[in-house]
Amino acid sequence: MNVAQLEPQSSVLSASGPKPSPERFFSTMTAYQTTAMLRAAIDLDLFTVIGDGDSTVPDLARRIQGSERGLRMLCDALTVSGFLTKSEGRYGLTFDSHVFLDRASRTYIGDATRFLTSEVVTSGFRDLAAVVRSGRPLAEKPFPGSEHPIWVEFARSMAAIAYVPAQVMAKLLQSDKKIRVLDIAAGHGMYGLAIAQANSQAEIIAQDWPSVLPVASENAERFGVLDRFSVLPGDALEIDFGSGFDVIVVANLLHHWAPEAILRFHRKAHSALGPGGKLVIVEFAPNEDRLSPSLAAQFVLPMLAHTVDGDAYTVSEHRRMLQQSGFRTCEPHMLLPTPATAIIAPKL
Repeated sequence: MNVAQLEPQSSVLSASGPKPSPERFFSTMTAYQTTAMLRAAIDLDLFTVIGDGDSTVPDLARRIQGSERGLRMLCDALTVSGFLTKSEGRYGLTFDSHVFLDRASRTYIGDATRFLTSEVVTSGFRDLAAVVRSGRPLAEKPFPGSEHPIWVEFARSMAAIAYVPAQVMAKLLQSDKKIRVLDIAAGHGMYGLAIAQANSQAEIIAQDWPSVLPVASENAERFGVLDRFSVLPGDALEIDFGSGFDVIVVANLLHHWAPEAILRFHRKAHSALGPGGKLVIVEFAPNEDRLSPSLAAQFVLPMLAHTVDGDAYTVSEHRRMLQQSGFRTCEPHMLLPTPATAIIAPKL
């Protein structure tokens, strides 16, 4: 493009009112730098060290055994991005960083970077234009099979992120009665275990791939509910669930599938529930405009990059599939403060 082509834009720049800005372009094109910055801080345990009270560049350099130049630049960049505060040469944690990125916090989620920035996840975005043209992922098998270690990594590193929505979901199901709960694609087991923590009479059966279930069992022992916990290894679409369940939880699984597979799963779940039992779906469900809430709406991109026919389904789409499977009604609940939604469908 030459200068002459740019001249018609001068009237836009000189006119009164809002001015166009390339800031969004630059910040988006360099977002990989922000990802690298945050991962470096987590790898260095920087937030934990600052939380311990070391707040100056020399102190941080000694604790982390890094260069003062590197620490100064990293901490300033983190401050600009809203992860740290800075006053008179001392750095501090923002409230969010204190809650989620300091290892001393019970709600620490920094380990999630191991999955979210893994080669398996990021490689799907290597040529998104090609994915858009073809309508399918770059890889022949978009996500690895059942025995790939990435699923164990997912279960270990994403447990802390699931903890809060699982606790909020469990409150929606409060009961002190004896109940049987089937946790589908349990992974880390947080959703079933949250129910077990809230109800001392709840028996949890966790279903997932054989390689993943030991992680859920470890968490059940850590939560003190191992005596009410058992496992059901296998493929959620193929194995026999059994029957008489009071609750079936399926969290963050249905988005991988086309509606036909979801209908098949729903019918299996409907048959496995006892009278009055509830199917609980936990998903990122965008509003009908598919533009909000932002995190749920943007979840379509990993579905495009990593699944052949998955999607971020709206609540109305979930409701329609549930009704086609024998569930007459359902009720959505936002699991605030997280972007997840729980959809509870009773077997009437």
